[in-house]
Amino acid sequence: MRWLKMILIVILGLVALWLVGRMIWSVPSTEGRPTEHVIPFDPETRLGPEALAAQSDHPGQSGVNPLPDGRTAFLSRMALAGGAERSIDVMYYIWHDDETGLLLMNALKEAAARGVRVRLLLDDNGIAGMDDMLAAMHAQENFSVRLFNPSTVRNPKLLGYALYPLRMNRRMHNKAFIVDGAAAIVGGRNIGNEYFEVGEAPAYLDLDVLGVGSVVTDTAAIFDEYWNSAPVLALDQVISGSGDMAAFDNAVEAARNSDVGQAISDMTATVAAELARGERPPLVWTDVSVVADDPLKGVGEVDRDKLMIFRLADILGDVQKRLDLISAYFVPGKNGSQQFAALASKGVEVNILTNSWQATDVPMVHAGYVKYRRELLEAGVNLYELKPAEDGDQPHDPMGPFGSSGASLHAKTFAADDLRVFIGSFNFDPRSAALNCEMGFLIESAEIATGGSDLMNNDLVGRSYQPILRDGKMLWRDPQADGGEALIEHEPGLGLGNRVAVYVLNLLPIEWLL
Repeated sequence: MRWLKMILIVILGLVALWLVGRMIWSVPSTEGRPTEHVIPFDPETRLGPEALAAQSDHPGQSGVNPLPDGRTAFLSRMALAGGAERSIDVMYYIWHDDETGLLLMNALKEAAARGVRVRLLLDDNGIAGMDDMLAAMHAQENFSVRLFNPSTVRNPKLLGYALYPLRMNRRMHNKAFIVDGAAAIVGGRNIGNEYFEVGEAPAYLDLDVLGVGSVVTDTAAIFDEYWNSAPVLALDQVISGSGDMAAFDNAVEAARNSDVGQAISDMTATVAAELARGERPPLVWTDVSVVADDPLKGVGEVDRDKLMIFRLADILGDVQKRLDLISAYFVPGKNGSQQFAALASKGVEVNILTNSWQATDVPMVHAGYVKYRRELLEAGVNLYELKPAEDGDQPHDPMGPFGSSGASLHAKTFAADDLRVFIGSFNFDPRSAALNCEMGFLIESAEIATGGSDLMNNDLVGRSYQPILRDGKMLWRDPQADGGEALIEHEPGLGLGNRVAVYVLNLLPIEWLL
């Protein structure tokens, strides 16, 4: 009885501390905050005349250009920022303070100094160590920074998860870069060296798309919804002070003079650079729609049938012949497994590529995928697991990639019937479905869809293990450089200790967090 009383006292004490902590570090209110809107497209800007002419040639459609190369993706953002004249609206899950992150942030700062209105919306999960830098940006004229579901405790930030666990587990995973209401880049890349394939940081295999035309208006409207939404707070509501601009300028100068900075300065022009110069580059003109979650998903106030996953499920339900899906983190769950199995049962060729155990940077997610692997194979789904580019064990880092260039998938895309393709931030896992806010472009284009399928089936599949079932036993096909293949009896790179860990993780009730 005495021990029960002591335990009860401890529990009551912890609850009291929790309540006091929530009072001290309460979430600021957004009540009464003025609503801000995107600056409308202006035909008098540098991007204006050509964008207007192109739209008149393709009424109601959008022009798109995929950005599969990381360096091109970075230069495209820099070119658009450098050519901006009215507005830059930017939203990202992760922004690093490495060379590419610093140079792109400086491009936004320079745009604001020219009189361009810059609105920067970041998820608080992916800006480690950047409070002072962001405060310095927010203090500048024409530059506003807001944070999605920020921790009101800045150090240690993880204490915010203890005080507000449900709120802090809902993140904004969106990626969008919108300039002058005339051009937008949407896709899977965050901001950092590894996403742009530069420097010594190991690189991700990823995909963005540049869009102009009607889809930009819709993307800008979605940005406005997020910018003015309840989960979003102004930076100065959670971070005090005006930062240290001198320190930022010194860091930018060091980034310019670094090997990475010099390499970037030598890179060639991009389609976005042509747009920024007021030229009309070659684009694929077609029907494009932007698909996005309601930002109120960030506070858990969206009906399940309005989540983005249901829109994508409707699209997948219309597949007739073939589905090629790439998802860096793939945990289909019971419903997803049943849906992919149903497609396969009606004769649809279903090909799914995800990271192998050796290439993943989130072991728990791979454990969640393993739970459904046999079921999918038995249903006739073709699974592929991307191999790391280098042999040997790699350290797992829950917030970053590893290995050599292209060693780890980060792309989130699918092509249906070689007719339409989705490119965006959505992983087929429970976190993307129910917790994270996501977005992407759905493009009706046989040219781009076929290109995506060819990339997967002609290139990436040859760099992947293929799990198969033979006499009820799971084996892994391992393509060899000479064109042959080896058969592996146990999951590559997964030793006995790791197999035990995967088994234990599958017993835990954590799938909803993966």
